[in-house]
Amino acid sequence: MKRPYLFGFILLLLIMSCSTSDDSEMLSEENMEMEEMSSVEVAYSGNFISSAHPTSGKVTIDKDKKIVSFSDFKTDSGPGLEVYLATDTSASSYVSLGALKGTEGNYEYNLPDNIDYNQYNHVIIWCVPFSVNFGYAVLN
Repeated sequence: MKRPYLFGFILLLLIMSCSTSDDSEMLSEENMEMEEMSSVEVAYSGNFISSAHPTSGKVTIDKDKKIVSFSDFKTDSGPGLEVYLATDTSASSYVSLGALKGTEGNYEYNLPDNIDYNQYNHVIIWCVPFSVNFGYAVLN
């Protein structure tokens, strides 16, 4: 009768011993990175909205208007995905920031100088071969 309890106790000890200090260090580093991102002064921000594909996350432009940052970003993969600054969701007029760096995570893109963010106030994930808006954020 004591063996099942002893087995359970040993199993519990093994599970608890699998957690290392490295795990807590990694969590601390992630928390520090998130705090650094949140402490940056922001000129514009918006939340991604799904269009042709599920897309989510937050986009911010720093106060110096040099960097656009994606946080907690997620979208589907597709061919020829680029990041556009555009005047509307149809990308009637746009500036390409380059190829999408990844479909899930936190990313940064350098911004060109002299962008009128009152006019180019949409960040779009654009599928070039099919002219499809995967998702977008409106900058406020």
